[in-house]
Amino acid sequence: MADVLKIGIIGCGGIANGKHMPSLKKVADCEMVAFCDIVIERAEKAAKEYGTADAKVYTDYKELLRDPEIDVVHVCTPNRSHSFITVDALEAGKHVMCEKPMAINSAEAKKMLDAAKRTGKKLTIGYQSRFRDDSQYMKAEAEAGTFGDIYYAKATALRRRAVPTWGVFLNEYEQGGGPLIDIGTHALDLTLWMMDNYKPKYCVGTAYHKLNNDTDQGNMWGNWDPEKFTVEDSAFGFIVMENGATIVLESAWALNTLDVREAVTSVCGTLAGGDMAVKNCVRINGIRHNRQYVLEPNFKAGGVAFNDGAASESAAEREARMWIEAIRNDTDPLTLPEQAYCVTRILEGIYESSKSGDIYRF
Repeated sequence: MADVLKIGIIGCGGIANGKHMPSLKKVADCEMVAFCDIVIERAEKAAKEYGTADAKVYTDYKELLRDPEIDVVHVCTPNRSHSFITVDALEAGKHVMCEKPMAINSAEAKKMLDAAKRTGKKLTIGYQSRFRDDSQYMKAEAEAGTFGDIYYAKATALRRRAVPTWGVFLNEYEQGGGPLIDIGTHALDLTLWMMDNYKPKYCVGTAYHKLNNDTDQGNMWGNWDPEKFTVEDSAFGFIVMENGATIVLESAWALNTLDVREAVTSVCGTLAGGDMAVKNCVRINGIRHNRQYVLEPNFKAGGVAFNDGAASESAAEREARMWIEAIRNDTDPLTLPEQAYCVTRILEGIYESSKSGDIYRF
């Protein structure tokens, strides 16, 4: 393997600028050498800010994939194109980090999974919430057996009035859905990961379009256009796993609630429970010496630098570093494509149950 891994960025919009490119810039022994976007000005701007001096710019991602020097590709495009771009990149001999969700449906996600197995290239999905300090701590407790058998959990991603009004977030064709596939996916991924349970049996779901047409909106990012708001404003699911465990999933961009929490999970096991009241807060509850106890680790104080990184790393920076290290060391990425495929299957089941009004069986 080359001393320096060469990376190509496909899609130079919000998530690439807000997460991928700034984080990769801080990772040693890798460099961004190619940028692709259907709007060439975006690719040129990204190349200037994050690329090498001789970085190339493309509007056709297939041209970027023809460059034999590129080792890794980051797919940062709207959801609809995740699958075919990722498959093409894997077939071109590139390792791929694809932004979440894996795909707009399970059939497309399966194509990605199959391509990774067929080519032997690494594939991971951008579930950066796993890499937060609170998530890493709670996962360490789960792996230590603190919770025992986890049989009930809640996956929560609730906003009061915070509908994203930019890009294609409101476009069902391009995105495949609204808050469920956008932020609910993070909460569900965290929950399944804590439980280490990827075998769903059935689910029931409801998706609502109750607030889409509001004109008195009070939205965090300014008013949305009701005519363009074609995805749900909230969605909820009840999932039963093959071993009988139950998960309740709550997701919303706009809900009349004060219980505003995003990408958090709570788990209840036979020995103890754990929850994230908010991000960067973990509470472990249980019984010890016939007394109830609550443990709250302090994430403001110095602590363990998880996975050999700097204690001050952001979740996005830790994700990028560990992804590049997995490629270099030929180890599995923290987020496996099989796990992300299960998340997509469940999201699809909730949408399908909402449409049919009936139970969805896996």
